[in-house]
Amino acid sequence: MTRLNQGRIETGGADSASRAETRAPGAAAPSGGSPALSIVIPAYDEAGNVGPLLEEVRHEADALGRSYEIVVVNDGSRDGTDRALDELARRDARIRVIHFASNFGQTAALAAGLEAAAGDVIITMDGDRQNDPSEMRRLIEKLEEGYACVSGWRRDRHDDALRSFASRAANRMISKATSLPLHDYGCTLKAYRRDALDPSQLYGEMHRFLPVYVRARGGAVAEIVVRHRPRVVGVSKYGFSRIPRVLADLALVRLLFKYRTRPSHLFAKVAGYLVAAGALVGGYGVVRGLGKAPILDVPLLLAAVLGVGSLILVGIGLCCELVMRNHFYVLGRRPWRIARTVNLPDAAGAASAQVRTSPAGSAQGGAAF
Repeated sequence: MTRLNQGRIETGGADSASRAETRAPGAAAPSGGSPALSIVIPAYDEAGNVGPLLEEVRHEADALGRSYEIVVVNDGSRDGTDRALDELARRDARIRVIHFASNFGQTAALAAGLEAAAGDVIITMDGDRQNDPSEMRRLIEKLEEGYACVSGWRRDRHDDALRSFASRAANRMISKATSLPLHDYGCTLKAYRRDALDPSQLYGEMHRFLPVYVRARGGAVAEIVVRHRPRVVGVSKYGFSRIPRVLADLALVRLLFKYRTRPSHLFAKVAGYLVAAGALVGGYGVVRGLGKAPILDVPLLLAAVLGVGSLILVGIGLCCELVMRNHFYVLGRRPWRIARTVNLPDAAGAASAQVRTSPAGSAQGGAAF
């Protein structure tokens, strides 16, 4: 276990939004008062897993001896996960369900669950049963040592060699870029203090960067080794196709936390690299000209144009991302739409259930690494 950063936790939270509730037929009314612990679980096409998983979670949460709620976000599942969750919520009012109208992705599902969570301590985990609910006790114990976030590290992963290699490489890259050295940013099993989170900042694939947000808000972050179990039912939603989106979000995180008050410095730095590259290409052309060779041949010119063009596109993409974030933040909107909820009281309903125009949701899945 490694203490990564010490800081003061600043009180903060998501902007309030309109609340709405739709109870499933026969659902029991939720118990009064706020629970001490909230367990947030995103689920997408996990009909065979949600029942056994919630049974495990309830068993382990009961053993903790504190009040709790389980907030499950159904991210537009089409395999019967919604029906399974409705039945489970009907039997136990502590199970509170948010049904998305469509598939908006794991980041949106976690953000909606975090906004709905009423506990002072929040634990997140995947809906595929690969995270072990018995680790909740250790996460809470570490959190109570004075941390704002405790992140799980799946040191012994039950994944193929290629995915494990990609995971290690990606985590090293993210750790260096964010100056927060975690071994496993992609592990959903984490514990947070409620006042250290602001779910309204989560867009794209940003859920894996939540510890970075916590540290930026003055919270201390720790990491502990947790068990990782093989998947026994269903198929993995994680794929390498998500890696480019993760890298784009990493660039945005770098911009937000290092250059957020001076973005011109970032573009000045990039411009410096372009000037240096241009000088090298120009020097090469001059040398070739002195040797009576063509100053610039077509492949070299094309490579230069493509290189400059790619950097321009990256810059434009970052600017567009910032504009989009400002749009949602200022208007108090969220990039998802809730169809209905089950067992959620008015004061803890999930984000906005109003019908709003939302950007197209990315394909569900969790970490790409």
